[in-house]
Amino acid sequence: MALIEVTQIRYVNATVRLDETTAAQVDQYAAFIHASADDVVDKALAYVFSKDRDFQDFLRTPEAQRITPTLRVRRAAVADAVEQASKKPAAGVESSDSVQRLKA
Repeated sequence: MALIEVTQIRYVNATVRLDETTAAQVDQYAAFIHASADDVVDKALAYVFSKDRDFQDFLRTPEAQRITPTLRVRRAAVADAVEQASKKPAAGVESSDSVQRLKA
């Protein structure tokens, strides 16, 4: 039996707008816990979703399956996804190459 279990996680890139103060606090919290800003947002949302009992009740309804998605998710090519998975930029920093691709 293996001593550790490795779980494959599928990440997507999404564009969200944050209040300027919230964005600054995300970066500050990331520095505080020595993590990336992406990790802070991901884990904070997962925490809120798991603790909100009304939301958990909503997820068990048929209405939850019929929502209209509003999050802008960027579908990356397979090669791009593999490349991004191997890189982990510092919090709040993007390479000029990735910025150019986003502008395209």
